[in-house]
Amino acid sequence: MGPENEVARLRRGDMDALSALISRYQNRLYRYLLRLVREPAEAEDLFQQTWLRVVEKIRGFDPNRNFDAWLFTVARNLAIDRLRRIQPESLDEPVSEDFPGGTAMDRLTSKEPAALDRVLERERSSRLAVALVDLSVPFREVLTLRFEEEMKLEEIAEVLGAPLSTVKSRLRRSLDQLRRRLETRYPGENWQ
Repeated sequence: MGPENEVARLRRGDMDALSALISRYQNRLYRYLLRLVREPAEAEDLFQQTWLRVVEKIRGFDPNRNFDAWLFTVARNLAIDRLRRIQPESLDEPVSEDFPGGTAMDRLTSKEPAALDRVLERERSSRLAVALVDLSVPFREVLTLRFEEEMKLEEIAEVLGAPLSTVKSRLRRSLDQLRRRLETRYPGENWQ
């Protein structure tokens, strides 16, 4: 059962519905924010701010939209604003160093789905979590939304406010960069 009932109640001003929504999204939203800002205190503060913003804006929420995507968009906007203030360089999305040699088409038609599948099978391992922390914010974010939040690519595009093609390429690049970092950090492991 989705959050539609709670959202409708909150739009009518029922604060019990807010408690229900916070309970429903508590772990997912906090985990997402923590992946972005990497500091528990910052993530907790942003979590609280997100729900305050939800209360402020819920009457303008279109019930035909996906609430998950809307909620994560609100959280993302707050987190990105915070990151811009405290560590603007963390928002840079490295492009040139990611793919030495080869054309963009070569990268998009890479023969690596099997390697990526195996990386994702180990997604919950501590080694993967450590490597994920090292990625830039855009890469951590797209991986978190796709594989931890299990959002569809279209939902991620809505959260990021980016075209679907950008989401697809960023996901591919982030998976490739993550795999390379794992291979470098754990050279004896087979991440292929």
